[in-house]
Amino acid sequence: MAEQTPAALSIVISAMGGQGGGVLSRWIVDIAEQGGYLAQATSVPGVAQRTGATIYYIELFPRAAAEAIGRDPVLALMPIPGHVDLLIAAELVEAGRAVLRGLVSADRTTVIASSHREYAVVEKAALGDGMADSGAILEALQSAARQCLTFDMASRAASTGSVISSVLLGALASSGRLPFERAEFEAAIERSGLATERSLAGFAAGFAGAVDESEEVAASLRSSSVSPSPLSEPAKALHERVQETFPQVVRPLVIEGARRAADYQDLRYAGAYLDRLGKLHKLDGGGADGSYRLTSETARHLALWMSYEDAARVADLKTRSERFERMRQEVAAEPGQLVYAVEFMHPSVQEFTDALPAPIGRFIMTREYLRAGIDKLINHGRRVPTGKLRGFVLLRCIASLRRVRRSSYRYAREMRLIDRWLANIADVAVSDYELAVEIARCQRLIKGYGETHARGMRNFNTIMEARTELQTRDDAAGAVRRLGEAALVDESGDALRAALAALAL
Repeated sequence: MAEQTPAALSIVISAMGGQGGGVLSRWIVDIAEQGGYLAQATSVPGVAQRTGATIYYIELFPRAAAEAIGRDPVLALMPIPGHVDLLIAAELVEAGRAVLRGLVSADRTTVIASSHREYAVVEKAALGDGMADSGAILEALQSAARQCLTFDMASRAASTGSVISSVLLGALASSGRLPFERAEFEAAIERSGLATERSLAGFAAGFAGAVDESEEVAASLRSSSVSPSPLSEPAKALHERVQETFPQVVRPLVIEGARRAADYQDLRYAGAYLDRLGKLHKLDGGGADGSYRLTSETARHLALWMSYEDAARVADLKTRSERFERMRQEVAAEPGQLVYAVEFMHPSVQEFTDALPAPIGRFIMTREYLRAGIDKLINHGRRVPTGKLRGFVLLRCIASLRRVRRSSYRYAREMRLIDRWLANIADVAVSDYELAVEIARCQRLIKGYGETHARGMRNFNTIMEARTELQTRDDAAGAVRRLGEAALVDESGDALRAALAALAL
């Protein structure tokens, strides 16, 4: 009986622009050719950096086997579902896409993927929470693959000043899936001459990370519990108040909400947050499952609403030292290199009057000729270089308006709206717990500033008006939930209008 011809080893690499997928492909081909294999590599580029990854496909065939047969093998130009030995993905969702394409099979495929996320355009553009569930993707990978190796390779690359491709190569070498020694991988990096020192450091980080981090990452992705550290010394009284007032299941969320309110304004403002939340918590019997979902949802959304994004908040966040440090890390700036940020501002008359004392702001907004005159003066785009003194000082001056925020036109308006929202929740908390939870969740429609905020507020008010008619219906909670979901479908409001019509409202 004739000896069976060995099959080619097939490798798929999925990487986005800037992640070094092409470099990784060339390294693997070089290692294989130096190690006695014939190699062929092809690629199918994506549309753009995050609307489509480039797929690199490599096939390796033993040169000795080809010589024994007396002819070179015919290697494929693209992967075939069910016939992929190795899938290497530079980002978690890209590994998930490979599963959907059928490129991962339980009897054959080893998956090596970074567990970090680079959010897709559709995730960023979603009006609500459009983020893919990383835990679900990881579970799908572990279920679909023969072997799955995942850890945060992006952070390893950043810590070594390298690109993720070198970390992926290290993880590949550590997996033992290719018949080559570690020294052969390192030699390929040295032969390429591409940032050799950093690439070798990234390779070493990936090799070490593959040994002990996969299970740790899996556990962290599944974990939804957060135990924030206690507040700073001046805030211990608030921290103790949370411990005494709220059940254990909601304390981490309430503490984080109080922390956010204090960061936004001051400790007295954080106390006002707890005052509002405490009154509502007294109406929360825990729900059917004892999870205190009403308190939990209200705690989260109340903190978000009380830290609304006015001009002072935006200017404060844009001029914080940690933001500049994060930007330096993202562009991999060398020590001593200058990194400049230029902000694009487009103020409206509403944002201008929001920062004024309440009587003045109200006076302007109720007079058309004043609104039009101010709008003509300020409503145009401008660029503010926060990397330079004049731009930084300008934004710091705007950020300092937080000291007089409580007297501003926007503050008075927001506090009235918040109290009315909480009153709506309290109105039904005892009689219809699920409806109260859905009313609390409706706050997610209100976000951002400018037209985004105005649109969200219109949708929110529409649903609040509808709930008075809905609360007598048996499925009031479900109806409000459907209206909230419809409001997040499009910016035009067509889906919300259709949902209202379906409910005969």
